[in-house]
Amino acid sequence: MTEQRKWVTMGDVARQAGVGKITVSRALRTPGKVSPDTLTRVMTAVRDLGYVRDETAGALSSQRSRIVGALVSTLEQSVFATTIRGLEEGLRDGGLQLLLASTGYAPETEAALIATLLGRRPDALVLTSSLHTPEARRLLDGAGLPVFELWELPEDPVFAAVGFSNRAASRDMTRHLADKGRESIAFLRTDRPADTRAEMRQQGYLDVVAEPRILAVPPDPGLTGPDYGAQGLAQILDRWPDTDAVVCVSDTLALGAWCEAMRRGLPVPQRLALTGFGDTDFAGASGIGLTTVRVDGDTIGRTAAAMILEATAGEDIPRRTVDLGYTLMLRGTA
Repeated sequence: MTEQRKWVTMGDVARQAGVGKITVSRALRTPGKVSPDTLTRVMTAVRDLGYVRDETAGALSSQRSRIVGALVSTLEQSVFATTIRGLEEGLRDGGLQLLLASTGYAPETEAALIATLLGRRPDALVLTSSLHTPEARRLLDGAGLPVFELWELPEDPVFAAVGFSNRAASRDMTRHLADKGRESIAFLRTDRPADTRAEMRQQGYLDVVAEPRILAVPPDPGLTGPDYGAQGLAQILDRWPDTDAVVCVSDTLALGAWCEAMRRGLPVPQRLALTGFGDTDFAGASGIGLTTVRVDGDTIGRTAAAMILEATAGEDIPRRTVDLGYTLMLRGTA
């Protein structure tokens, strides 16, 4: 593994700001008790150095927390659940524990949670998004620990990435529909600006279709995944009545679209083909027989866990990207 930077200490901040460590501690804990000029100098040094308060100082003589922090985009999708299960079990076998939080697809929330997790001095960080704010990237680059981005293949990973090509998977699925004779193919997603996976899947769709029909349902806290799918299909058919296939960004949206098609008396796949993404429990033969993309979330998690264990054991782990691929599950809906 490449040489890692040391943690920025309170002493580093004190030297940068030209004050004592006690003054830095007071400025961070009771800022009202220091002068505005001193507070400005201390906070400028904190920002410039990337200092994160050590919440575990004095508690870990070994300087290892044996904790891995993980930030997932959502806890509502079972595809992430398999990844977290594989990650947790793999880490547990190596004596590490997982500390989990959800960002809700919000980069600003991710940045705040990264700072919180770094305050616990984890041995590694796991993220399920490659879209980071400048503040988050600064913290990650300066943390001096291995950072693993999962479910994507970013061109410039923070340290290492384990995932697959969302764009290629969506492109292959859309091409499958075109090869089956579908001529009016729409793409259905939710409108989350920070959802990089949805953006890449949309690009894969655009790689195939000549006249795109894209519908992004605005986020609504009162809706569940299937609700978005049902509402989205209704809007697609209102706007483009001749649509004969819909590529859904997830299985949950596809489930909602399938329910809406049934309500309208539209036979699937004869009149309308539907595809999803994720191969969740209800997608298979015991469910609706959904044509979808299968991603081995458990293997993603276990592969990341193995790399984390190697890195935290001091082995030479190069910065790299691991592509675990995907499988098209061709079933009855398309």
